[in-house]
Amino acid sequence: MTRGVSRPIVVVGDALLDVDLVGTASRLTPDAPVPVVEDVETRERPGGAALAAVLAARSAGGREVVLVTPLADDEGAARLRALLDGRVRLIEIPASSTTPVKQRIRVGDHSVARLDSGGAVATFGALPAAAATAIGDAAAVLVADYGRGTTSAPDVRAALSAASGPVVWDPHPRGAEPVPSTRLVTPNGAEATRAAGLDVTGEGLAAVGARAEALIAHWGVGAVAITLGARGALLSYGEGAPMVVPATPVTGGDPCGAGDAFAAAVTVALAGGAVTGEAVTAAVAAAGAFVARGGATAWDAEPAVADPDTDAPRPAPRLAAVLDRVRAAGGTVVATGGCFDLLHAGHVATLQAARGLGDCLVVCINSDDSVRRLKGPTRPLVTAPDRARVLEALEFVDAVVVFDEDTPAQVLEQVRPDVWAKGGDYAGADLPEAAVLQTWGGQAVVLPYLDGHSTTALVERSRVW
Repeated sequence: MTRGVSRPIVVVGDALLDVDLVGTASRLTPDAPVPVVEDVETRERPGGAALAAVLAARSAGGREVVLVTPLADDEGAARLRALLDGRVRLIEIPASSTTPVKQRIRVGDHSVARLDSGGAVATFGALPAAAATAIGDAAAVLVADYGRGTTSAPDVRAALSAASGPVVWDPHPRGAEPVPSTRLVTPNGAEATRAAGLDVTGEGLAAVGARAEALIAHWGVGAVAITLGARGALLSYGEGAPMVVPATPVTGGDPCGAGDAFAAAVTVALAGGAVTGEAVTAAVAAAGAFVARGGATAWDAEPAVADPDTDAPRPAPRLAAVLDRVRAAGGTVVATGGCFDLLHAGHVATLQAARGLGDCLVVCINSDDSVRRLKGPTRPLVTAPDRARVLEALEFVDAVVVFDEDTPAQVLEQVRPDVWAKGGDYAGADLPEAAVLQTWGGQAVVLPYLDGHSTTALVERSRVW
């Protein structure tokens, strides 16, 4: 039996073919109050367990991902195989039923109808020996149940019960119950309510926690993480206080597939040795980033590459989502920068004023090495990740980006703000960033400075005390 990083991640479940029929609509039909969708473009992608496998492969750091799923010999299955080719290793359970196809009719970013075909239950044969071996030897196993019967098969359940790695179970209302050896079950709020069968009303944390505890007792599993959409996730081990992981707010985006993104990220983290709480925390962040990037519609989007006009790389996905949203609405992007080593009232005043100049505020902060070069070997007092986290918690800060150079010129090429704002201690001076801003028509400005506040002064006073 192989060990270490060579052990694969295995996804077991029901693969679907998802199709988006995207068009425009400017009028209603004369015979009914429904839109006429024209200029339709067809976009296909893996769905169900197939999407979860692809998402796991994208974040697995080179670790192989194996998808075990029933597949027939029909056109839908052929199209699905083509989409998966080169992305995951496929071990098929022979099936005679029609491949399920879900077609969303969309106008822009909005769905107006969905057409499903392929039947509710799959008909398939025995689990291949290669699949049982892969499941048993996996670094982690994700069960992506879409209610078509795969997880009810006795040989599949026996293989899952014998898995040596942690098992994550993403359930479905029509699916089978998790095997008792499951490390973590990840229902959404509605699935947890139906499965728990409790007379517990409300969507408050107390009610959600009660459902999680009931499910753990009923299934005999290790833990339950109930995903709550924009509210994040609640993780319970069945006793004691549950852990709540809030989600970072996401404006816009397509939530389709967010549950698969969460389950895939949890599984990848567990395969890498994370404890359950760490894995759930990472998965909440991954699901938010997935939605911000466009959700399932951007399943095959390549990583950011250089802009051919500027040779500057695209910003990170979270920052890019903020910039795209503001610019799509014709808004103004404002940026500011600094070390922000100890956040004080002067910083807050400048940041609030900067945010008032536009529709989003991006804060560019010096890396730890950059701060040391500028401020000396005893600085920074707070590391860059912690400085960024504090700034991101402020309601008037929309995104934070860290740069390693002595000036933010390079990161400004990526962000391309309309306005670059600095505190008033630069009043009357030529800001070095002004020349960079001018290349795309941006404007550098100076804001009033709250006198008597500086990080250096705070440090000196603390030494006296």
